[in-house]
Amino acid sequence: MMLMYLFFLTSSLFLINSYWMIQIILVLLMFILIFNSFDLFSYFNLGYMLGLDLISLMLIMLSIWIVILMLMASFLFYLNNYNLMLFTFNILFLLLFLVLVFSMLDIFMFYLFFESSLIPMLLLIFGWGFQSERMEAALYLLFYTLFVSLPLLSGIFYIYWLKKSLMFYLINSLNMDIIYLYFMMIFAFLVKLPMVFIHIWLPKAHVEAPVSGSMILAGVMLKLGGYGLIRILFIFTKLNLKLSMIFISLSLIGGIYISLLCLHQLDFKKLVAYSSVVHMGIFLAGIMTMTYWGLMGSFYMLIGHGLCSSGLFMMINLNYERLHTRSLIMNFGMLNILPSFSLWWFLLLTSNMAAPFSLNLISEVSIINSLVSYSYLCMLVIIFLFFFSALYNLYLFMVSQHGKIIFLKNNFFNLSLREYLLLFLHWVPLNLCVLKLDIFSLYL
Repeated sequence: MMLMYLFFLTSSLFLINSYWMIQIILVLLMFILIFNSFDLFSYFNLGYMLGLDLISLMLIMLSIWIVILMLMASFLFYLNNYNLMLFTFNILFLLLFLVLVFSMLDIFMFYLFFESSLIPMLLLIFGWGFQSERMEAALYLLFYTLFVSLPLLSGIFYIYWLKKSLMFYLINSLNMDIIYLYFMMIFAFLVKLPMVFIHIWLPKAHVEAPVSGSMILAGVMLKLGGYGLIRILFIFTKLNLKLSMIFISLSLIGGIYISLLCLHQLDFKKLVAYSSVVHMGIFLAGIMTMTYWGLMGSFYMLIGHGLCSSGLFMMINLNYERLHTRSLIMNFGMLNILPSFSLWWFLLLTSNMAAPFSLNLISEVSIINSLVSYSYLCMLVIIFLFFFSALYNLYLFMVSQHGKIIFLKNNFFNLSLREYLLLFLHWVPLNLCVLKLDIFSLYL
């Protein structure tokens, strides 16, 4: 039903002034999904190789939500008619691929759409990016992802040869202990996540992408790696428990390294992009423990980080539209001019550093619980990791909002109703999902 809905929605692009209509129809789809009757403990909406469980449903809803907000945030493209029909078509195509990725039950079809979602993302950076380095950024994204995707494909074929099936729920019980197959299968997801030390493509892609590209990249594209790990790791349960210490150590120590790197950044976008790497490192550490708490916290992290990071990139763009620079040196003292905007900076940055009542707090508490039960040594690293994680958020807020204003251009027009709505729609789900966590706790 959902796929037919999206196909018909794409055909409505050829109507005159369909830009706002598409957003309204996507909001309607979101409400249909919210009121969808789902089964807590098994797959539902089953069809030919398609089906949803609670994890898939939540990630599909996140994708649709972020796409609605992307279209709202790209208002300048609408005003200047900057290849608007192609832009909207590209975003809807990306949404279609994401819905298919999250609803596939066949591991090969999952791989196919996992790689296909790269194409609209590349087109978004190529076609609507800002700087001339966007070609280099897109090539980094392409080759980092393609280099590790061929081993994943070979691994999938090997599993098919072994088991004669590629359905997720049939191969879950395999419990394989072939170490090279383990690395072949998970490396593609670690790059997409991205894990620390293979994250170089992410800041480059973020800096060159338009606001909508950054929002979908941080909000949903990184979650493909996390979703893949949630599905694949259960094939290698025993082996993963032996090797998980490597990934947990890398993620936590790498998280401290990236947090310190955040404090050196002078570009808004790079700082928030590196903070995404820190969050995904915490996610990876949580899921590698293979405990109930770790899996639950990791899943919350996917949803919470998707909304929070997307909101921060959108706020950076609102700043950029007023000052025409993303440099922290030039962005002093915004509190004097736009105090209401500073309030939203405060709200989203506190959510990013896991303050109550954001979903990030619940996720980080769950992950800390799982890591400390895994090994007491993790506690020492966690203390420093979360201290520095809070530090770069405070640094970003203090530098951008306080200090003396540099009056280079007198163009500090106030926030419009559309921009307030955008900020509200990022922050409210992030903080109100806390009231409905019982469903996920039961399911996971």
